[in-house]
Amino acid sequence: MSEQNQENTDGEVSAVPGKGSKSIAARWGANVAKIGYCPVPSILLRAQRRLGLNPSQLAVLLQIVEHWWDASRAPYPSKAELSDRLGISERQIQRYIKQMEEAGLLARVAYYGDSGGRENNRYDLSGLVNRLAEIAPDFIAEREERKRKRKAAAMPGGGRRRTSRVKVSTTP
Repeated sequence: MSEQNQENTDGEVSAVPGKGSKSIAARWGANVAKIGYCPVPSILLRAQRRLGLNPSQLAVLLQIVEHWWDASRAPYPSKAELSDRLGISERQIQRYIKQMEEAGLLARVAYYGDSGGRENNRYDLSGLVNRLAEIAPDFIAEREERKRKRKAAAMPGGGRRRTSRVKVSTTP
């Protein structure tokens, strides 16, 4: 995905103006940033359990997402490449993809080249995108609630409202 990075004339990845220490290069180093990076929404990582993804399925999914360079083109890594990257068999890759397909997170799309020969499957991730969009309001509400609690805790008395007390006289 290095084509998405901005390079200066020296071949170094330039930081985005105004981003300071938030740039990829500032966090990971220029040489690492040169190799490329993959934008992954935080909710995908935070919702792993809610999506029903085990760690190996998530690893396969992240490898597929890493190949999704353009929103208009489905990613198409080969099972052999996924297998080499993850150190598991192609058959296990197929099982994980099938499980994620059954869960509605991705869809395999058979692809045939110009010569009519079978090529790598394309992976339609619209199921994952839709599922994340479905659960995003829950994560947003949770974040807002945490923010509200932090703000309240910073207030005197921990954010609890004080009520005026009426003094009850004990003498007749």
